[in-house]
Amino acid sequence: MSDVVSSRYFHRASPPHISTLILLAGLAALSMNIFLPSLPIMSEYFETDYRVMQLSVGAYLGCSAFLQLFIGPISDKLGRRPVLLWGLALFIVATLGCITAPNVEIFLVFRMAQAVIATAMVLSRAVIRDLYDDDRAASMIGYVTMGMSVVPMVGPAIGGFLQEIFGWTANFWMLVLLAALAYWITWSDLGETKARSGKTLIGQFREYPELLVSPRFWGYTLTSALSSGIFFAYLGGAPFVGSEIYGLESKYLGLVISAPAVGYMAGNYLSGALSSRFGINRMVFTGSCISGSAPLLSLLLDISGRGSVLTFFGPMVLVGLGNGMVIPNATAGALSVRPHLAGTASGLSGALMIGIGAALSAFAGTLLSQETGATPLLVLMLVCGLLGIATIAYVIRRAHKIQA
Repeated sequence: MSDVVSSRYFHRASPPHISTLILLAGLAALSMNIFLPSLPIMSEYFETDYRVMQLSVGAYLGCSAFLQLFIGPISDKLGRRPVLLWGLALFIVATLGCITAPNVEIFLVFRMAQAVIATAMVLSRAVIRDLYDDDRAASMIGYVTMGMSVVPMVGPAIGGFLQEIFGWTANFWMLVLLAALAYWITWSDLGETKARSGKTLIGQFREYPELLVSPRFWGYTLTSALSSGIFFAYLGGAPFVGSEIYGLESKYLGLVISAPAVGYMAGNYLSGALSSRFGINRMVFTGSCISGSAPLLSLLLDISGRGSVLTFFGPMVLVGLGNGMVIPNATAGALSVRPHLAGTASGLSGALMIGIGAALSAFAGTLLSQETGATPLLVLMLVCGLLGIATIAYVIRRAHKIQA
């Protein structure tokens, strides 16, 4: 099981086809952002404040982070395949609950339950780490997330148009259909890539300290979390900036919100093509600098009085470009610290990344008003970028000292 590219489709005895992993990771990403252009309309439908409706992003991310603490150890114990199939089935049920919710409270409950799709994100990475080592894993994760990035890139745009034609529930019906397709393909194509550990679940959790005491694990994980935190803060504030400050309609808002995904696809391509050649540390540092430059550029234009839709959303392509370089490489670095705990490491690093992202997303939503404009959001994003650069610089410096 060494070459995913040569795997046979719908043949569980061979490695899963790369498109299966892309679909799983893409579905998890799509569930996060397809309905973002509908948030203002949904707040009217449920007769609630926009900030309450915005919890469907922050609370979802928080639940996703919590679940990822368990997904990794459970999959290390039981295997990747059964956990993936159960996660997809429960996601379908939760999405149907969102569609039929009679009020915003019940909607938010089912929306949080949708976070179970984090199994697809966590385990698509863990499957790759089961099959590959270090830099090669970074390349493969880069290729998978490059393909996956097409989904969130077009997701808000599709969501905006679906809402214009059929209403906001159409976004969730689309998720139901895609999840059903993913279940069938996973059942048919993805065999087990991880032998059961034979340990109890408590025994699996007792191995967390192996990761928690590793400076390398923390360095890669925090760098990934802070770099992606720029995007999550953007995710929490961009719908408000676009609709309330710049007055964009849903269909246009969906298009401009997708700006980071354009860069993300390019960044993941670079990770797939260059990580094996240049190494993960150099790729992570370069990507962190690129991500941090975006809010700096937009902020400088904003405080100079030249803020506009173009100067706010345009530089966000660089956020995606940098994240496309940082996340695959930092993830591979975190998973390589203890290869026998790849599932646990994927879950824990993902939980920290999404947990920090959830906090930043919710916080970003509280900072904005008509009076403040986009400035507070851009400052928050810039702080995340600078901290991410400092963290990976520490990892590189520590590695040089160890080698000296």
